[in-house]
Amino acid sequence: MLNAILGTKIKQTQQFTEAGKRIPVTILSVGPCWITAMEKTWVQLGFGTKKHISKPLQGHIQKAGIQEKPRFLRQIQVSEIGDAKPGQEVHAEEVFLAGDKVKVIGISKGKGFAGVMKRHGFHGGPATHGQSDRARAPGSIGQTTTPGRVYRGKRMAGRMGGDRVTVGGLSVVSVDKEHQTMTIKGLVPGGTNGILIIQKEK
Repeated sequence: MLNAILGTKIKQTQQFTEAGKRIPVTILSVGPCWITAMEKTWVQLGFGTKKHISKPLQGHIQKAGIQEKPRFLRQIQVSEIGDAKPGQEVHAEEVFLAGDKVKVIGISKGKGFAGVMKRHGFHGGPATHGQSDRARAPGSIGQTTTPGRVYRGKRMAGRMGGDRVTVGGLSVVSVDKEHQTMTIKGLVPGGTNGILIIQKEK
């Protein structure tokens, strides 16, 4: 039984419930996915279309009996496969219902090279006592003679964002079969048109 589907982010907006409460929502495009390969514990899904794919990937897709050229391929862990088979189309309304609890996995927005205050929330140095150019500096990064080195994993400046992020505790507001979209309560990682894995929470 499939417990996940692929999609892309359309936009983040807001809605009002029947009780008049305003909630943040994310609208996702969850057009049909195709099962491109499968084993006992996982299913590979294809999503989206593109004009050209590599010859090896083309053979992989044709082996599953799929005519489309998927833009994305992702592997999903499943507890049991059920009656799923390669080449089968999977639609969001077959997997999710309104009210289902879900988690969304995506790649966070890249923010470029960032300092320690932005990246890790450091407080910075004092603004007075001659510290004219050290306000946002990390300060000392090591110890004395022992151990005489900087520990691995030390929080320092570097590239921020662009990480695989999982956001849980979300819920399905609605699934639109006609327009192949899905509305989720809450915000999901990544930018517009970024690939997402929408998975049921246990």
